[in-house]
Amino acid sequence: MSIGIGAVHCLLPDRRTAVTELPEFALLGHEDAEFARGCGVDTVGVADTEEQGELAARACQELLAAHPGDPDVLLMVGARAPDVLLGSDVCRVQSQAKVTSPLTFTVDGLGCTGSSVAWGLARDLLLADPSRQSVLITHASRPTGADRIRFPVTVVGDGAFAMTMVRGGRPVLRGHRQETDGSFHDLFRVDYKQTPWYEWREECQAPSRYRFQLAMQSRLRLGRLVEEVLADAGIDRGRVAATLMQNVTASAFDFYADLLDLPIHPVCREHLARYGHLGAMDVVVNLDRLVGSGELSEGDFVLVLNNSPVAAWAVTLWEI
Repeated sequence: MSIGIGAVHCLLPDRRTAVTELPEFALLGHEDAEFARGCGVDTVGVADTEEQGELAARACQELLAAHPGDPDVLLMVGARAPDVLLGSDVCRVQSQAKVTSPLTFTVDGLGCTGSSVAWGLARDLLLADPSRQSVLITHASRPTGADRIRFPVTVVGDGAFAMTMVRGGRPVLRGHRQETDGSFHDLFRVDYKQTPWYEWREECQAPSRYRFQLAMQSRLRLGRLVEEVLADAGIDRGRVAATLMQNVTASAFDFYADLLDLPIHPVCREHLARYGHLGAMDVVVNLDRLVGSGELSEGDFVLVLNNSPVAAWAVTLWEI
């Protein structure tokens, strides 16, 4: 039996703040400020809580209220920084959302790509054990510290999602591949041991390495992964009805559209401008809104690209 999406619930704050009105904007240097103005983010959502576990639990509660059921597995995509050290954010979500699943764990260390890895892993968990019927995936996006502007990457907004992967669900996951390159593991870091959380600052060890070396790796990896996923599914790129990716900067959409000769769907750019970068949530909200728009028909194929600076890459093919 095919495996696909059972339900999706995206939690996005009603309150939004313009990038130029963020507290840290006035303190930026010229280059950083120009980046923030020109990256394609107009506003970011601001949640009424600073705790990611609370946001993720709320997303799970609301999804399960609308679509009752007992998932066999709870899988949380790791946040940029956990709410607690030594404790367990995913077990907090399990408790607050009243998820009875005995198998609960976190996929971590992959940044934005974690959501794509999670739905690929969810499919594998269902295939591996015929007794399992549903895997619940969740994630919450919050900035690492007080600042939302991540030069030279993006501007971070708040949000959370919950989704289920089930037998017989739609869209159907038709192809999935992922890769990592450990040589970029320390490209970004936060010195959290020596400073209080409100002084945490994300540091890029080498901006030129991010902009050029990692960009070149992404060009090579995603180009090849797209071809491999399409070959696995036995379709050519002419049958791809839409291509989605994570929302980082407006220029990234142009870069990958030119690279892959696949136009990035406008919903990505719209969400970037309205909500900012939502980490691993980006591709989920983009796919959910596209499927719910009625623009696509049953049997259409959607290609989802995802990558992160750690560096990790994933390509997934969904059939509507």
